[in-house]
Amino acid sequence: MAGFFDGLVNKLTELADSTGLTDTVHQHLADLTSPSGISTLLAQAEQAGLGDKVRSWIGNGQNLPVSPDELRSILSNQQVQALVDKTGLPAATILPALAQFLPAAVDHQTPGGASPAA
Repeated sequence: MAGFFDGLVNKLTELADSTGLTDTVHQHLADLTSPSGISTLLAQAEQAGLGDKVRSWIGNGQNLPVSPDELRSILSNQQVQALVDKTGLPAATILPALAQFLPAAVDHQTPGGASPAA
């Protein structure tokens, strides 16, 4: 799993390098996958009726996929705008990439199958 996660991070780093956004992308992804970020994602997903998706990323089983539209319903307007502001990329570009990356990233940060203590 570490190899898969590292591959995702490397691809994102390559994209960020090509646009000069490496530090910004890394910081925002670190924030989203921190213990408090994961707890926030889970709470927001529960409110959006998509808690089963995020719980699957935290749990030991298969990660359920999330669509960009579902991810948009989980994240607040402020979170999406912060991503847009920090990266300079439109939400239409960020959300599909995040929908592909986030399940594996959260899974990687929760190897015990439990939500980390914030």
